Amino acid sequence: MAETLKVISPVDGSVYVERPLATWAEVDEALSEAKRAQAAWKLVPVAERAALALRFVEAFTAMKDEVVPELAWQMGRPIAYGAGEVRGFEERARYMVDIAADALADIDVGPKEGFHRWIRRDPLGVVLAVAAWNYPYLISVNVVVPAIMAGNAVILKHSGQTPLCAERFAQAFEKAGAPDGLFQAIHMSHEMTEKTIGDPRVDYVAFTGSVSGGHAVVKAASGRFINVGLELGGKDPAYVRPDANLPFAVENLVDGAFFNSGQSCCGKERIYVHEAVYDEFVDGFVDLTKKYKLGSPLDSSTTLGPMVRSSAAAFVRGQIESAVCGGAKALIDEKLFPASKAGTPYLAPQVLVDVNHQMEVMREESFGPVIGIMKVRSDDEAVQLMNDSPYGLTASVWTEDEDAAIAIGEKVETGTFFMNRCDYLDPALPWTGVKDTGRGATLSSVGYEFLTRPKSYHLRTKTK
Repeated sequence: MAETLKVISPVDGSVYVERPLATWAEVDEALSEAKRAQAAWKLVPVAERAALALRFVEAFTAMKDEVVPELAWQMGRPIAYGAGEVRGFEERARYMVDIAADALADIDVGPKEGFHRWIRRDPLGVVLAVAAWNYPYLISVNVVVPAIMAGNAVILKHSGQTPLCAERFAQAFEKAGAPDGLFQAIHMSHEMTEKTIGDPRVDYVAFTGSVSGGHAVVKAASGRFINVGLELGGKDPAYVRPDANLPFAVENLVDGAFFNSGQSCCGKERIYVHEAVYDEFVDGFVDLTKKYKLGSPLDSSTTLGPMVRSSAAAFVRGQIESAVCGGAKALIDEKLFPASKAGTPYLAPQVLVDVNHQMEVMREESFGPVIGIMKVRSDDEAVQLMNDSPYGLTASVWTEDEDAAIAIGEKVETGTFFMNRCDYLDPALPWTGVKDTGRGATLSSVGYEFLTRPKSYHLRTKTK
């Protein structure tokens, strides 16, 4: 009897959807179909691939009215913000389609008498995308569309929390007229996913998730010579310099810390503020945080929804309690957010001061609505603290001095460095990380390099 996947909704704890998990026979058939489809698809001109991809985008965006409430039920995103993910999906997908012809074009290595030489970007084959639940469409599209554009077939294994997102992708590809087997969505257990990674018909794995999950993926692929793209944990810092536009910094950093209930890969998890503006910044940050409304994500006035599950909220509560026991001061009275209740996914936002790097809340990923704010005396101190982390996805500096920002950015160990911005992906720039945040890259022309392999053509045209 097949195992069953049950999605427990963070909205009310009910079972929102059930799906049977794939058997090996079903996965085996899907892999064979993907190989057959890819063998033909790689010969299709890029312009025709683009036409299919754009039909896919149009078919998906037409589902917005169904997608937004589904997101709320599956992972707790307030319906007031659900359409933003659809817009982001479209922006990234269209950009990756637009640049594909140039990114995938043959590379002319120059003339040589009697020879014709060039480098071609060949597709890898079958790409297995293992996507996370927190931005289920954005994370998926980062891989799915460029993989298809590069001439690969794709199998999408989505998080067990957001299985309907994978099904929406499959519906959109079907409506777009995709060849059978080119894109497939499969609901798999962790054990089945690991077995699939080890199958010789899988040519690349793109995984977004936890550090422990990344280790499991690498281990599953260790017996094979395939590449694995990993986007894992983060503890993204921000530094507010004394010359920053404080109202602007406060507004954007509060949003960067608490949007999506803090469950963002590149959300702000720790902030360092120069002592000259520290008190003013903290006061403004707290005042704005108190204006959030915690409640059901199905309510259009809700600005802070539940965390994905009760255990995630309990973990963040534990970090907060540990920090307070260690001397930190919590500045938000939980009573201001009556929906916040222990034992549920509903958790009030929290701002902590008097924190230090001996506290877990400043060192280990929280992935929830809590932020620690530390006072610093200089740029150098801020850089030292920003780098004092096992992670490195993004970092930001808030200043009116671009030269100072660049100087700081050259010292900070991170995949993306922002000035006066945070919690955002620009599809023209590669999305990548350092240290335990992972390896590889998605988006931009660089992202195509990880979905193809170089093939050299060395033709002698004169033999006499």
